[in-house]
Amino acid sequence: MPANWMYQVLASTPASIAHGPGLIGTMLNVMLYGIMVAQTFLYFNTYLHDRIWMKALVAVLFIADTANCIFDIAWIYDTLINHFNDPAALQTGNWVFATDPAMVGIIATITQLFFAWRVKVLTDNTLAVLLIVATSLCSLFGGIGTSIAISIVPQFQQFQKFKVIVIVWLIGAAVCDTAITIALTIYLRKHKTGFSNTDGILNKIIRLTVQNGLLTAVWAIVDLAAFLATDTGLHLAFNFPLSKLYTNSLMSTLNSRAGWKFQSSESTNQKNIQLSDGVFSGRRDPRSEVFNLSTTTRPEVYINVESHQIVDSSPDTKLDTSSHWSQHSQGAIDKDVSFTPV
Repeated sequence: MPANWMYQVLASTPASIAHGPGLIGTMLNVMLYGIMVAQTFLYFNTYLHDRIWMKALVAVLFIADTANCIFDIAWIYDTLINHFNDPAALQTGNWVFATDPAMVGIIATITQLFFAWRVKVLTDNTLAVLLIVATSLCSLFGGIGTSIAISIVPQFQQFQKFKVIVIVWLIGAAVCDTAITIALTIYLRKHKTGFSNTDGILNKIIRLTVQNGLLTAVWAIVDLAAFLATDTGLHLAFNFPLSKLYTNSLMSTLNSRAGWKFQSSESTNQKNIQLSDGVFSGRRDPRSEVFNLSTTTRPEVYINVESHQIVDSSPDTKLDTSSHWSQHSQGAIDKDVSFTPV
């Protein structure tokens, strides 16, 4: 009897094992969605003067993230609650489940194309932009192709049959994220000025860029490794939250612009980085939405000049040197000049 019980435990099918990682992935997805809601609210309340297309982009990503979250919750609820103790339902993925790869591919591609625009504006490197766009489109088509393949082969145990399209999807996403990270990091490092204030801001931007790019790239690689290593649903724990990692990485860079503003008198050495209010020669510079290191207040300097009265040694001579820059024929005026920045 104990032997039979142990056999039944160990003989769990990959389909039943898939729903444990699927539930964990859904929970992570919902948690990251909560962060996305907070970041979206912060964005629309802080950056009121951003371009219309940028606000529309954020709105589209938020709607897509919401739909993806609803689909994942609907799938896990339908499988574990509505089809409780139904082996046939536990062994296959329905159309709601099949929407996840396509949604992840669409959300990732929108985010990556935004960063491609950022690379174009900053570096004007056509080759880097083409590489990013090409790999991003591979990720998009791979995600959509994976959804189509799931609808054709819905059995969890047979997902390895379309591993080629999954490899194209996730490798394309990882290569794209890596290319974005490298392009932006190289550009920012080349434009360091040697001034501590500016370089400190650039170091923060570089760290944020590397963290966001490597996070999504490594997560996609881990997702692919889990998919190829086992025919269970272990990869679902990594696949479901992937779309939220992309949207949160984009929103974190947009919302961090306010933290990059600073006051400095080094603006003459920083014209390659956005140091104005977003206006150059009477028109709005697109780099103001990329990296805004400006401030709306300008540093001011007050000059306080103290004048002294010099009395000649002869009793009948007295010179008044109240003028700031006058000199006495027998010697220079003693002046105390102090500069007080505010």
